[in-house]
Amino acid sequence: MTTIHDIPVIETDVLVIGGGTAGPMAAVTVKEQDPTLKVLLLEKANVKRSGAISMGMDGLNNAVVPGHATPEQYVKEITIANDGIVHQPALMAYATRSFSMIEQLDAWGVHFQKDETGDYDMKKVHHLGTYVLPMPEGHNVKKILYRRLRRVRVDIENRFIATRLLKDPDGNIAGMIGVNTRTAEPIIIRAKAVIMATGAAGRIGLPNSGYLFGTYENPANCGDGHAMAYHAGADLANLECFQVNPLLKDYNGPACAYVTGPLGGFTANAYGERFIECDYWSGQMMLEFFKELESGTGPVFLKLDHLAEETIQEIETVLHTNERPSRGRFHEGRHIDYRQRMVEMHISEIGFCSGHSASGVWTDETGATTVPGLFCAGDMASVPHNYMLGAFVYGQICGESAAAFVKDRAEPQLDEAFIAAELARIQAPLNVTDGIPPEQMEYKVRRLVNDYLQPPKVTKKMEIGLERILAVREDVPRLAAADPHELLRALEVQSIIDCAEMAARASLYRTESRWGLYHYRVDHPEQNSAEWFCHTRLFKDANGQMAHGKRPIADYIVPLGEEKDAYNRLRVKKAANA
Repeated sequence: MTTIHDIPVIETDVLVIGGGTAGPMAAVTVKEQDPTLKVLLLEKANVKRSGAISMGMDGLNNAVVPGHATPEQYVKEITIANDGIVHQPALMAYATRSFSMIEQLDAWGVHFQKDETGDYDMKKVHHLGTYVLPMPEGHNVKKILYRRLRRVRVDIENRFIATRLLKDPDGNIAGMIGVNTRTAEPIIIRAKAVIMATGAAGRIGLPNSGYLFGTYENPANCGDGHAMAYHAGADLANLECFQVNPLLKDYNGPACAYVTGPLGGFTANAYGERFIECDYWSGQMMLEFFKELESGTGPVFLKLDHLAEETIQEIETVLHTNERPSRGRFHEGRHIDYRQRMVEMHISEIGFCSGHSASGVWTDETGATTVPGLFCAGDMASVPHNYMLGAFVYGQICGESAAAFVKDRAEPQLDEAFIAAELARIQAPLNVTDGIPPEQMEYKVRRLVNDYLQPPKVTKKMEIGLERILAVREDVPRLAAADPHELLRALEVQSIIDCAEMAARASLYRTESRWGLYHYRVDHPEQNSAEWFCHTRLFKDANGQMAHGKRPIADYIVPLGEEKDAYNRLRVKKAANA
């Protein structure tokens, strides 16, 4: 049995957890701010092909490009799309840095689509503004990021999963403890600041296929960052605002309105009729999608069969070579040709993801959380509708903030009692014989999420779901791991249980409907801004229990004006019968 005194402590100034999109940008930024700082990037897979952009990306969904949009217009759009529940200073921090980040990525070699004049070829998908920038050759993003990491000499540790954050006696961040996913070797890293960029919590719900890893999100993103932040005492915000996305039926990927929409494709009902005016993903759009799916004119389809041959070829080139290159093979197996028939769509499993909705670890406009020295970026942070470009921008912001934070900080003191207790928790599944395999416990808790928490939400169902999720938690001491890989899964499933409980409790706390389908409560169907025009807080109280509170909405930088209800008018209006 390994003890705390058997584990060497790795020393660094800034620790970055997560090697997908935001993490590498954060690590590079710290080194660019001060090349003398020691920066360590920890990734539980391999940084060369990890994260949601492991196979590239087909476009920027939220590019604020001069001549097409202003930061103020973008902030207004995202505020309206989120029913007003946003921290506008954080949106503005992104919006004002969006274009400079595009230019930086362009200079690094990331390929964005340009028109015949050499300008960025912007497309309109959003309800009000124009923010989509295609990346038909976006499959090289990870390679470019990895080269930057090596160039500025960031230290990298692959195949380690972080399990808990460490704090010093004053409550400041002090590093992390984790374990090697191939050898079960524990690791302790002492750090003066930590940047977490662990992505969405994408393995809370269960895909319709029942396959644990057939998720909309990268399946490595299981919510361990959300769980670590919670256990470290950080606030989480608006966790009742689930991510629920349109996807291709039985395929773990988006239908890609951002690619097809600008070229003439659209979401249609079974009769080929367009029923929503805008395919930009918002909770209200998803509510209209759900209504149509469940109606007599469902199911819902992606309609491309009316397009010209050269247009369809362009769509195929982008969709079948970037981000989800298995898409073409999937269609081939289903005998689906975009030219001949519409493509059936459905609704994804739930998750926590600020990239597509508005939930996550609370972060302000500097990337700071409520724990001093802990910064968050990307899909796990609370800045809504961040997508890939937002992850890059907030990775940069967090890198700058962390570099400033560590400048005068002394080496933090580690809590040896806490480390010893966490080491025992990590190793416990290896000592259980004839126990519960991790995949069985994971399947059970995620099926419970589908059965009881999937919107539309019903109070009694959520109460039953919470009760049964807590019953699964009681079985955690029976989790068994026969090898290091199963130990990884056993640790992940504990984070999944944490996130499932958070999803249930947060949904029960906000007794209104908000964000369209994302938090549609059947027995509280109306918005109640008199009581709930606020962020909701979920945090760990002094007794170690999940607690709730309200965080006021910061004063708006950009007023909404007459457009504030624009996203509630997405349904196509039928012409009156003659």
